[in-house]
Amino acid sequence: MDREERRLRRRKDTRDAVVVLIVFAMIVALVVAGAVFGISKLMSGRNHTPVNGNAGADTQATETQETESIPQTEEPEATEAQTQTVVDPLVEQAAQIVSGMTLEEKVAQMFFITPEALTGYGQVTVAGDATNEAYQKYPVGGLIYNAQNLVDIDQTKTMMAKMQQYADSRISLPVFLGVDEEGGSVTRIASNEAYGLTNVDNMSAIGATGDTQNAYQAGVTIGTYLSDLGFNLDFAPVADVLTVSDSVIGNRSFGTDSELVASMALSELQGLESMGIQGVVKHFPGHGGVSGDSHSGAVSTDKSLEELFASELVPFQRAIDGGAEFLMVGHIAAPNVTGDDTPASLSKVMITDVLRTQMGYQGVVITDAMNMTAITANHAADEAAVLAVNAGADMILMPEDFGKAYNGVIDAVNNGTIEEYRINEAVVRIVKAKLALSAQ
Repeated sequence: MDREERRLRRRKDTRDAVVVLIVFAMIVALVVAGAVFGISKLMSGRNHTPVNGNAGADTQATETQETESIPQTEEPEATEAQTQTVVDPLVEQAAQIVSGMTLEEKVAQMFFITPEALTGYGQVTVAGDATNEAYQKYPVGGLIYNAQNLVDIDQTKTMMAKMQQYADSRISLPVFLGVDEEGGSVTRIASNEAYGLTNVDNMSAIGATGDTQNAYQAGVTIGTYLSDLGFNLDFAPVADVLTVSDSVIGNRSFGTDSELVASMALSELQGLESMGIQGVVKHFPGHGGVSGDSHSGAVSTDKSLEELFASELVPFQRAIDGGAEFLMVGHIAAPNVTGDDTPASLSKVMITDVLRTQMGYQGVVITDAMNMTAITANHAADEAAVLAVNAGADMILMPEDFGKAYNGVIDAVNNGTIEEYRINEAVVRIVKAKLALSAQ
């Protein structure tokens, strides 16, 4: 190879090297640009993260993951919205309403009583001046009507309509108008010939069909005539699993299989709700698994929490997951869960720790009737009401002495036995449930 050939070869080698260097530089530039863009996005995300203890790190992780999965066509605001806490507008509205209530009004909302307890009369079949006067003083959250209050269709419609008028004029909120209308052996209306209704089967018979549509239809049937009469709440469905043969629940239960009962109870609840009736799932943690009757004395289960979760609590968890707004806690002691013989209705372990925290229930907790011997044998009306509220109950059903229980709760707030936040959170739940009914 002569000198000229060697010179030309060196020029070619140099040119090739320059090309390689240029390509390499371009690759490096692209990598650096990508890194800078990524850091920029990261810092941008941090600028939108609220400062709240360690919440920033958790929120940033969520934002990053969601940003990577969002198509490029979406606006950045959509990513930020996904990381924000969603607040139920009904909760906000309820909280605003509650903030304008007096302590006396809030405490009154926490009671669900008979019209006799409200007025002091021995039997009430009309909502007249005496009822209105009493309600203006004690705007209770709900009234429960029994057979003695219910005469016929016209009488019932008139009484319900007037009660709602009184409630609207006093507190600008509906009053819960409730009844024990389970169907079958427990009815206050369908069993009265004056109403001309065909009663649905016992829940045991409906459960035996294995068809949840039958339970749904039972809810629709009951809900239809209750709504027509002016009621807005029914103390049903029964979610008790019949695990002991001598349970007082008997044919009121859908059956002995927890999964079947869960499906049936939820279906009946949905049937009621489809007709604008608020159902109350009962009797937590399960009256079908205990012997005896809390109407006449103390009852208890010896099951552990794990055992309850495997059986009795299955229908309640299903109802919670299905959006239940109202749940009744029974007077059933569970010493292997709580460590003592405190009835569930008065137990912070059962209501707050198990029902609220472990099971995730956020709706209204109402006690079973507080005039039952399981409560009155050991507690005065005011003491029982205070214990129930501090345990986490939002509404007190049928205290033995309404006036004593009502004043007892107010006194407990004033002396610090009950913190007012407990009253506020209870009443927000109650008002939210009422707003939800009004929105239907």
